[in-house]
Amino acid sequence: MITKTYSVGELEKYKYVVVMSYYNGKILLSRHKDRSTWETQGGHIEENETPLEAAKRELFEESGAIEYSIAPVCDYWSGTEDMSHGANGMVFKALINKLGKIPESEMAEVRQFDALPENLTYPAITPVLFNYLVQMNDEA
Repeated sequence: MITKTYSVGELEKYKYVVVMSYYNGKILLSRHKDRSTWETQGGHIEENETPLEAAKRELFEESGAIEYSIAPVCDYWSGTEDMSHGANGMVFKALINKLGKIPESEMAEVRQFDALPENLTYPAITPVLFNYLVQMNDEA
């Protein structure tokens, strides 16, 4: 599996949103109730929902974030090298100021990390997207 990044708006249709979240200067990841691995907040874009609306909804549902700033970072595609199978989406960065309780959902907990842990739910996607964000910040 490969993951590619594109400029925001370069891909015309989106299936997913990914939210790379920071809280108190650390990476904030969520753990699904059925897994022992860590993941960014995000998920499917619902019908008639914009990527930004989906990102805000998923961020709250999966982290309990109630005060934050959020902005698009890039588009992404992940799948087979020949690009015959895969999925795409829009990636957002969220700077969280205040967390509330995680709503009743599929997530069991959130945790802060200094760096990405090894036990990621999507190891072929998450590091690529965080590396892209780091590169953007280095160039700014």
